[in-house]
Amino acid sequence: MSQPPTGATRAETPPPDPKDASTGELIGTLTDQLTTLVRDEVRLAQAEVTRKAERLGVGAGLFGGAGVVAILGLNALITCVILALGNVMPGWLAAVVVAVVLFAIASVQADIATVRDGGHR
Repeated sequence: MSQPPTGATRAETPPPDPKDASTGELIGTLTDQLTTLVRDEVRLAQAEVTRKAERLGVGAGLFGGAGVVAILGLNALITCVILALGNVMPGWLAAVVVAVVLFAIASVQADIATVRDGGHR
């Protein structure tokens, strides 16, 4: 045997006809409508932010995956160069030559960046 809830409750009443409504009733209707409008807008904004965050997360994951694939591809390329040079010279010397070339490329890139920034390191 459940009893009806006690205390103040707001019953759903249809809005009064604007032609016959008093100023107090119109203001009450206005505040209810504004409250409903603001709540609906907040829910809509939350849904939009959630959708955009999901898309951003997927994009970031794909971008990170592409970076990993690029690094693995670069490693494979370096390995191929070392193996190709290993046919011409000893393997250890081929690895050293490739390391020196990569270091030289990185050094040149750093020098270019230094010159571009005005010579301050």
